[in-house]
Amino acid sequence: MKPAIVRTEFAEAVFAHLERVRERNPQPQKPWGQDWECFLDEAGFSTAEDAAEARRVALALTADGLLDVKLRRDGERIQRFSVPLACERGWFVAYGRIHPADLPDKRADLNMVAWVPDLQFIKNSRVNVVMDDLVKLNEFLSAELGTKPIVPIKERSLEVFGDEKRLDGLLSSALFRPGRLDLMKHLRCEVIGVPLAWKRGPVAASTYPLIVIENAATWHSYCRWNEERKLFSGVVYGDGNRFADGIRYMTNIFAELGGTRRVLYFGDLDPQGLLIPQEASIRAQAANLPPIEPHVWSYGQLVTLGDGRAQNWTFEPPSSSLCAWLGDYAEPARRLFASGKRIAQEHIGWEFLQGKTAMD
Repeated sequence: MKPAIVRTEFAEAVFAHLERVRERNPQPQKPWGQDWECFLDEAGFSTAEDAAEARRVALALTADGLLDVKLRRDGERIQRFSVPLACERGWFVAYGRIHPADLPDKRADLNMVAWVPDLQFIKNSRVNVVMDDLVKLNEFLSAELGTKPIVPIKERSLEVFGDEKRLDGLLSSALFRPGRLDLMKHLRCEVIGVPLAWKRGPVAASTYPLIVIENAATWHSYCRWNEERKLFSGVVYGDGNRFADGIRYMTNIFAELGGTRRVLYFGDLDPQGLLIPQEASIRAQAANLPPIEPHVWSYGQLVTLGDGRAQNWTFEPPSSSLCAWLGDYAEPARRLFASGKRIAQEHIGWEFLQGKTAMD
């Protein structure tokens, strides 16, 4: 018997990718796998700490026979990983799903349940969710929910499934595709992001804009720089993809600063690094908060570094509209991505920043 799969952020990201692939190809002839760096970028493991933890978990899963990992020549860095075909069903079972290849034998069971109107779609759809979870959802949705308050997703998950993490796991399933279930409308809950860490700027900069920094190392360096140069009322740690989910906490930061102000952003010069602030901006404006703007000077420094500091990047070039957020640096960013390159924000580190001002 294969060891149990411990639910970590990395394992959940692996399963989410595997599930999407198997929905398209339920009878595979070869294992699903992916380039390691591409996967980390796509899954949002954008900091050094995230990457190190993902590597640790991947090697542990490999030791348990649940992943196959190919190392680079140095014997340390991971080049590629895959999920062995013999282990796929174990992954689906661990996450409470049905492997798509097994679904034809399960259709009769679905027709035996009196589904509420909001779940009628599952009788004619491939949802890949175990019957027990579907029944629990059906029982919950059978009650009068109009008076229930909106609560954090983990609280509702505990109520419905007896497992505070189960509903998070189901968000990537076909149950929550457009036009089907909606967290707020049907389950009366919402995703609660991680509170935003931040450091207040000097008193002399108390009325100046905030800046959000994507990664931890650069956040630390910008905090040091701000103490000397007094450019920002505060320096916020965006923590990669978590910034958009935690946008509501900007209200708390503004309250401590004594009012709203502009919010600038600086992240990696790659598609995911541009997508994060734009998604955050949409959520911010929906909550009547200021839009997220690029810190043009910082991005300009990255662009000036050019290809000499760029790293290879293997995704398809993004749409031109994604780069438009950068304003004058949109076209250089497009050319960079089209050449298969990206530039990490850590190049604008403490040694670079010493002696610099934002007006240089």
